[in-house]
Amino acid sequence: MKLFQIYNRISLFTVVIIILITGIVYYYTISAILTYQIDKDLVVEENEVFDYVKLNHKLPQVFRSTDQQIYFRHANNEVVERRYINTDFKDVKDNENESGRGLISSVIVNNQNYEVRIIESKVETEDLIWIIFLITIALIVLIIATLFIINRVLIKKLWKPFYGTLEQVKQFNLTDKDTITLAGSKIDEFDELNNAVTSMSLRVKDDYKNLKHFIDNASHELLTPVAVINSKLDILIQTNDFNERQSELLGDLYETVSKLTRLNKAILLLSKIENNLITDDAQYVNIKRHIESSLNLFQELFINKNITLKTDLGDAIVMMSKSLLEVLINNLLSNAIRHNNYGGELIVSLNKYHLQIKNTGSETALDSKQIFQRFNKSAQSEGTGLGLTLVQQICTNYNFTLTYTFESPFHIFTITF
Repeated sequence: MKLFQIYNRISLFTVVIIILITGIVYYYTISAILTYQIDKDLVVEENEVFDYVKLNHKLPQVFRSTDQQIYFRHANNEVVERRYINTDFKDVKDNENESGRGLISSVIVNNQNYEVRIIESKVETEDLIWIIFLITIALIVLIIATLFIINRVLIKKLWKPFYGTLEQVKQFNLTDKDTITLAGSKIDEFDELNNAVTSMSLRVKDDYKNLKHFIDNASHELLTPVAVINSKLDILIQTNDFNERQSELLGDLYETVSKLTRLNKAILLLSKIENNLITDDAQYVNIKRHIESSLNLFQELFINKNITLKTDLGDAIVMMSKSLLEVLINNLLSNAIRHNNYGGELIVSLNKYHLQIKNTGSETALDSKQIFQRFNKSAQSEGTGLGLTLVQQICTNYNFTLTYTFESPFHIFTITF
């Protein structure tokens, strides 16, 4: 959820709660004020009754109006408590009971105690309260709608520089020569963010250039002495001037140097892939053709291990580097052959959505969290431990999904394009 949406929800929720509480308090306050006003009117009528009795020594004539009624009742020796009551008001005109407010009092006429009940209609008061309440609700709705529109328009406008910066960061590419150019804003925090992003991008580009130079230099400096050692070993092996024990030692040394060469190339290749230093451009390639070519290269290994090969290859076109596609396919196939049983089986399936390689091997599943980590390999493996790491990194660069599953007796690697 976006920040301005969270802000809108919180602010609107807060405003609604505050206005509702205020509206309730306002409603009861207005109701109390109007009730107090009615009570004052009832006291005025009560005083008029008292004045009339005092002057005429008799009860005034009982009358009923459309909004007020007065009743007298002989109270005998009863003690009449003066109090206000909420009661019904009989509307003579409509012959209906309405909400009313009453005052019960007493008066003595010729030594006789009488209960006086004055009732006044509250219909007009309640109508007024409801009108005020509805006006308040309308104002609340108007305020909420106005706040929502203002927040939505204003906040979007305020956050426009941020989204511009975010878009520039999304499009940032280490290999581009152009640097990030961010427009200024009237908001100090966004200007500070833009300055930090620009400074960071410049440092990252410098680090990238330094890393690229380091990888190029390391490749040259490491491969050259290794190539010299290989060359000297080749010459030494051809001399035949050593005994059987020396031959074994030289063979081990030759194999170790060969492994060092492969490891060096794999590490440099992994570094280039991780840092997008592969120079050949991405293009549409047919994976089927590259798989068929790689299978032909591995044909001798299939024969040596008596592996049964089954293929189901359809056309699959993807946009990627040819050289990285070759690395991906060759590493998957060499891994499936190296860890296969003698007389085992290898199944390669391909369609426009998936590439799947199934091979027999160990009878237990591998740890799916460990097999793609660098230098993870079994004690018997002669590989560098970087093959599947390279495959995973290539898949990550092109947003492919690489998964491993085990369905006895097959170990299954699946790439989803």
